[in-house]
Amino acid sequence: MKEILLKIEKLKKEKDAVILAHYYVNDEIQEIADYVGDSYYLSKIAVELPQKMIVFCGVTFMGESAKILSPEKTVIMPEALADCPMAHMASIDKIKEIREKYDDLAVVCYINSTAEIKKCVDVCVTSSNALKIVRALPQQNIYFVPDQNLGQYIASQVPEKHFIFNDGYCHVHDEIMIDELEEAKAAHPKAKVLVHPECTMTVIGAADYVGSTAGIIDYATASDADEFIIGTEIGILYQLKKNNPGKKFYTINKNQICPNMKKITLAKVAYALENGINQMEVDDETRTKAVLALEKMLELAR
Repeated sequence: MKEILLKIEKLKKEKDAVILAHYYVNDEIQEIADYVGDSYYLSKIAVELPQKMIVFCGVTFMGESAKILSPEKTVIMPEALADCPMAHMASIDKIKEIREKYDDLAVVCYINSTAEIKKCVDVCVTSSNALKIVRALPQQNIYFVPDQNLGQYIASQVPEKHFIFNDGYCHVHDEIMIDELEEAKAAHPKAKVLVHPECTMTVIGAADYVGSTAGIIDYATASDADEFIIGTEIGILYQLKKNNPGKKFYTINKNQICPNMKKITLAKVAYALENGINQMEVDDETRTKAVLALEKMLELAR
């Protein structure tokens, strides 16, 4: 372990590289990362960093977004097969169909989507900033892709607008069931329930707090409560426990695991750094169109 850590540090200096990691990757990856955060934070910091190479410890759409926003940088992924199924649950044909059907429409795209989808939308959002951005849009009709659960949550907070939902979802959050949450609450009656808005509205309705991974961490850290039931991917527990060593955290079920995020290992980080493999590439046409939606997100989220 010590040898591989030293190798990674040496390679970072040689390659002028920085390691970014999402909260859902394995603990040891978060530990060695230079920056750890949610999708919004990582997409923002990737633009601001001076290093020429970004090692993105996350899934494909995250690396694509970094490359779109910083085309001059080399973006490498430690695991080429770490992908997000939900990112592929939106259709360009369906977006075209909805645009033809509705006037005064904004196509709002969760950042958990492919570059091909991003180039066809009006603005990207993350779970951290979706509410703020949707409220700021002048359009009355909102087609929200690809996650119907996040879309429905945002719609519940902005009743003055009309939403059209896509049928995509994150399997980790969608499979958190209300009966499991009720069992967890019965087992830990003093615990606050903190859930991600990718969960179903039934689960969201039973929560004390709904927010992004960064929001959940901030809430738990600021709270006077000592126990929390967490409704998102288990990778978040590393940062929660690190920030709050005296507090207890419980999951709702045993399946709150993203298998793609867990594919990233220290050995793969070292190998990708050393060999420059799995470089993200986005063609000029796609980037030219997709960057507009991402830049609009960064502008409206300020």
